[in-house]
Amino acid sequence: MSSRRGFLGTMIGGAAGAAMTGAATTAIAGAKGRVRGANDRIRFGLIGGGSRGKEILRAAIQCPNVEPAAVADVYTRRLDEAKAIAPGATTYRDYRALLDDKTIDAVLIATPQHLHALHFVAAIQAGKDVYQEKTMAFNPNHARRMRNALEGTGRVVQVGMQMNSGDGVRKVREHVTAKDLGDITLVQTHHFRNAAYGGWLRDVPPDCNLEHVDWAAFQGEAKAVPFDPQRYINWRFFWDYSGGNVFENMVHTLAFWFGALNLSIPDSVTMTGANYLSPKMNVPDTFQVSMSHPEKLLFTFTSMFGNGYYGEGRDFLFGNKGTLSYSHSNGNLEVIARGAKPNESKPSAGYKDFTGLHMQNFFDCVRSRSEPAVPFELGFRTSIACRMAIDSYRRGTTVRWDPTTEEIV
Repeated sequence: MSSRRGFLGTMIGGAAGAAMTGAATTAIAGAKGRVRGANDRIRFGLIGGGSRGKEILRAAIQCPNVEPAAVADVYTRRLDEAKAIAPGATTYRDYRALLDDKTIDAVLIATPQHLHALHFVAAIQAGKDVYQEKTMAFNPNHARRMRNALEGTGRVVQVGMQMNSGDGVRKVREHVTAKDLGDITLVQTHHFRNAAYGGWLRDVPPDCNLEHVDWAAFQGEAKAVPFDPQRYINWRFFWDYSGGNVFENMVHTLAFWFGALNLSIPDSVTMTGANYLSPKMNVPDTFQVSMSHPEKLLFTFTSMFGNGYYGEGRDFLFGNKGTLSYSHSNGNLEVIARGAKPNESKPSAGYKDFTGLHMQNFFDCVRSRSEPAVPFELGFRTSIACRMAIDSYRRGTTVRWDPTTEEIV
């Protein structure tokens, strides 16, 4: 859909605003597939029927004039659970059989993060529009493979960072455009949970064994290891399949602020932290990421699983004329003039869930061939920034993005 420059550069103001709010209605140049009427029925399939997969399946079937045609998963239990939600759907152990169904118009992909590129590329090559869960790409190589598969096809791609389907991006952009804050040089963001293992720890069901799990399909291109039910059920704990809370929640925050401020891939990223409270995890439970952007702005993200003060997102923009406070938990926005006292009330826990709106935006764009609220290029930029953070943490040093080679150095 977009050129290489479009994927790596800053999006142009007006067009970016329309794309990020989901308001764009102009058909994408060269898009394949007819423009559909509002009442045209869309048949979709789901690849990955785990916890998030079932959530987006439920959201999808609430949208008008759609039909859940099929579900694919490597674990028979997940297929049974999905069948309970969508009784008419055909179930497959092999996602390729789902993609072979030419009556399926669109695919929702909610597999573990290391498998995204494998499933995305195959879905695009099969001629499907794609709702791709975050983090879009596991590493730069995967991101490039996904971009190469997409370019020139005209397929509609929505990346599953649903906060951008709320009105928060629009509200922030209004204040930034009006120069209420002056020159912004610092964005400070947070994701706090007071929950063991971030709430991710899951018990292993008794049927999680090689009879019911296609272990080779789950491993994909990751290093081959003997079957381990903990690795399968709690895959978020392992570097082979996950980027921890960087890939789970920092990416949502990045999508919001990258969209609101038109931020590029950062020049450099430093991530520090440790695993203090979660011995079963490889990934850290407490960390801070610092990103230096070419827009002359420092972006920080702090995450922890041992305290809930900031909740799942109370963020601040600091400018030389004022400060903007935004809470993802309740959508409250406050602009604090220079010298004024901020509202120190504690933010509420949790966050507004815009999954339903985000899914509806996807299906609307499948019909109109318009650009969704979170298009591929925003998924590309945020996934690269997230991988830079992971590589910094694991290497123990600051990393940089080389736009010429498209590699993290």
